[in-house]
Amino acid sequence: MSIYINKDTRVITQGITGKTGQFHTEKCIEYANGRNCFVAGVNPKKAGEKIFDVPIYASVREAAQDTGATVSVIYVPPAGAAAAIWEAVEADLDLAICITEGIPVRDMLEVRNKMLAKEAAGGKKTLLLGPNCPGLITPDEIKIGIMPGHIHKKGRVGVVSRSGTLTYEAVAQLTELGIGQSSAVGIGGDPINGLKHIDVMKAFNDDPDTDAVIMIGEIGGPDEAEAARWCKDHMKKPVVGFIAGVTAPPGKRMGHAGALISGGADTADAKLAIMEECGFTITRNPSEMGRLLKGLL
Repeated sequence: MSIYINKDTRVITQGITGKTGQFHTEKCIEYANGRNCFVAGVNPKKAGEKIFDVPIYASVREAAQDTGATVSVIYVPPAGAAAAIWEAVEADLDLAICITEGIPVRDMLEVRNKMLAKEAAGGKKTLLLGPNCPGLITPDEIKIGIMPGHIHKKGRVGVVSRSGTLTYEAVAQLTELGIGQSSAVGIGGDPINGLKHIDVMKAFNDDPDTDAVIMIGEIGGPDEAEAARWCKDHMKKPVVGFIAGVTAPPGKRMGHAGALISGGADTADAKLAIMEECGFTITRNPSEMGRLLKGLL
C-alpha cells in the first residue's frame, strides 16, 4: 500500500520531448514497474510519434482517454507550465505533478483560482503536487519525478518535505539504517502550490502500511504549523520533524521562492516550537532524522 500512486498507476508525461522531460522519463521508465506505468506523452507538434516506445498525443485529454492514465507529470518550461497544469485539470485527472521551477506567481494564482472554481461548480477535483517539486515515489513500485531511485527501499515509513534534497537526505538515512519507506513526497517550495504538509500527513495517517513519518519543512508560510496542529489532534503515528533555515536572516529569501521569513510564526524556531508542542520529536540537525525515527519504531 502507498499514498497517491502505486505499481498500477498510469502516467502521462507533459513535456516528454524536451531535454529534462526526456531525461527523467527515461529514468522513471527504468525504475521498478515504470515500463508499464508510463503510457503516454504530450506534445501537440509531435502527436503520432513515439519516444522510448511511449506514444505521443496532441492533448492530455486524448492521452487519458486512449490509455486510461489518471496521473500526469509536467516538465514544461515556466512560461507554459501553468497552462499545462490547467490542461491536466481540465482532462479530469486524479493527480498532476508539476516539477517545473520558476513559474510566475501570477500564473499559479490564476490556475489555482480556476481549479477552485471548477471544484465549486461540482467539477472533479484534481490534486496538484508542486510546482517546483521533485515528485513522489513508492519504492520498488513506481517513481514519478526527479529523485534518485537507488537510495529508496520499500518499507513502512512515510517522508514528506518541501525541499527535494532534504527528501533524499531523509530517505538515504533511513535506507542506510535498514528502514524502508512506504512513500516519499516532495511538495515543493513555491509560495502557491498544491498539496500541503497537512494533506500528505492525513494520507499517511490513513495509510495502514505507514507506521511513522518524517516531516521536513522550511522557513516561510504557515503550512508546517497548521499540519502540526492537525497532527496533535488526529495523528496516530509517531512523527520526526525538522525545519530548514534556523540561521536564515528575516526578510531574505533562502533557496525556494516560498522560503522567506516575513516575521513571527514563520521562522524555523517558531515552527520547531509548535511541532514540539504538538508531540513531534524534533531535531535541529538534519543528520539526526533517520536515527531519531529509528528510536521511535
